[in-house]
Amino acid sequence: MSKKVKEMAAEERPYEKCLTHGAKALTDAELLAIIIRTGTRGENSIELAGRVLESSCMVQGILGLQHLTVPELMKVKGIGKVKAVQLACLAELSKRMARTRLSERIIFSSPEEIAGYFMEEMRHKEQEELYVLMMDGKNRLLYETSLFKGTVNASLVSPREIFIEAMKHQAVTIALLHNHPSGDPSPSREDVLITRRIRDTGELVGIPLLDHVIIGDTNYVSMKERGIL
Repeated sequence: MSKKVKEMAAEERPYEKCLTHGAKALTDAELLAIIIRTGTRGENSIELAGRVLESSCMVQGILGLQHLTVPELMKVKGIGKVKAVQLACLAELSKRMARTRLSERIIFSSPEEIAGYFMEEMRHKEQEELYVLMMDGKNRLLYETSLFKGTVNASLVSPREIFIEAMKHQAVTIALLHNHPSGDPSPSREDVLITRRIRDTGELVGIPLLDHVIIGDTNYVSMKERGIL
């Protein structure tokens, strides 16, 4: 049977270790153990945390948390609803902190930079999702929002809704971004129709559409580079 955390030497316990040496001194499992707090029968919180970190089939380790839903976390023995919600919120909080820090200086000067910034977040999604990126006159990201989820269909995507958001955030230009769960980023007929409708609306309201980038599995297509835009 594993040694309980309270039975460990003080310098080995995550909480005391953090107090003495700071959070940077903790391993990923130890950091997670402080959030989880308790283990299971025959397993301490650090060992349970280690199993959580290995539970994502997409990405192993701490980044895997960002790909686990609450129901998926609850499949890990010892993780109930409360702990699953706490871990999901922790992952989302870390994602937002990282994105906020990057967005203060991120400038999208090419479709490659757009794809690289969103690749890991979007290539694992199980359904299509359309993002609108709003930028200032120097192509610096002001705000991003997901407006449509599901099959990205030209009849459902509303240019009006997109440009209301753009004007609300004082965007000078916008770019579109969505994923293909199949892994093939080749534009569909609907993708082309959506792009051209929004391009035409942008020209009317004075907020140009710079590009529409489609994310596949570690690859992407730029509508601008393809000459569609």
